[in-house]
Amino acid sequence: MKKVSLIVPCYNEERNLDALYVKLRPLLDNGLGSREYDWEVIMIDDGSRDASLAVMRNLRQRDDRINVLSLSRNFGKECAMLAGFDYASGDCAVILDADLQDPVEVIPEMLKKWEDGYKDVYGNRETRGNEPWVRKRFTLAYYNILSKVSSGEVLRNVGDFRLLDRCCIDEICGLRETQRYTKGLYSWIGFSKSEVSYDRSDRNAGKSSFSYRKLVNLAIEGITSHTTSPLRFASVMGIVVAVAAMAFLVYVLVKTLVYGDPVAGYPTLICVILFLGGIQLLSLGIIGEYIGRIFLETKGRPPYIVASFNGANPHERPGKHAG
Repeated sequence: MKKVSLIVPCYNEERNLDALYVKLRPLLDNGLGSREYDWEVIMIDDGSRDASLAVMRNLRQRDDRINVLSLSRNFGKECAMLAGFDYASGDCAVILDADLQDPVEVIPEMLKKWEDGYKDVYGNRETRGNEPWVRKRFTLAYYNILSKVSSGEVLRNVGDFRLLDRCCIDEICGLRETQRYTKGLYSWIGFSKSEVSYDRSDRNAGKSSFSYRKLVNLAIEGITSHTTSPLRFASVMGIVVAVAAMAFLVYVLVKTLVYGDPVAGYPTLICVILFLGGIQLLSLGIIGEYIGRIFLETKGRPPYIVASFNGANPHERPGKHAG
């Protein structure tokens, strides 16, 4: 019998976990699909500040198919998902959020696509639930920018809700970079892909941990991790400004020699200086983003640290590592 791992990264989700288990129970009992599978659920506590870990451990006592992986602090969702991949033992894995926005009922359709031979079955959002208009526009604008500057394929309206075959999981686990953008890694590793459309629901309870500031940071992370186009943009801007400055210099020289007009004074000079200064600072900022990522990667620190797995020391599990 094939085994399926469900990976659920959690941060302050105590109000959603019991409801999530109720939703998952028919699936775990093989009541939603035509085929039977062996199931495991890996809930990752990403340094929650509420009682999420206690709720997870209570679910573990009720159902030993629930596995509880506790990180030593909050490392972020990207690293929490990597921890889930590292500890998943299934022939495939499904990543879903704990807030019930990802419909459990779609998973059997994903499994069917997987049985048909697809290695990466991703969920394509037809609707985005009761998401604020500004956030929707920001998200769409971000994907438009990323698709234009990226050399690889960028899937729009696609989140982390997807099924990955064991071969995909192994490749993702082999990419140990700490500055992670997993959506880009899904595209980078390749393999045959197929989509399953679904309507994204509203959060069951609580507020999203992704503030607008975190979303902006995630967008910058995605662009700088997925492409070097911003560096090329800085170079192109430098060339454009240099050519424009040379053209303006020739124009001023010819105008002065032919018409005898005096060279423009203080206001023009200040505008030119401020414009050039802004371009230089922008270019330095772009370069600094990449240098900062190089600095963090050269430290060689693990992407995450595990505090416990099912209440035990994670180093007691042979063949598994804590980061």
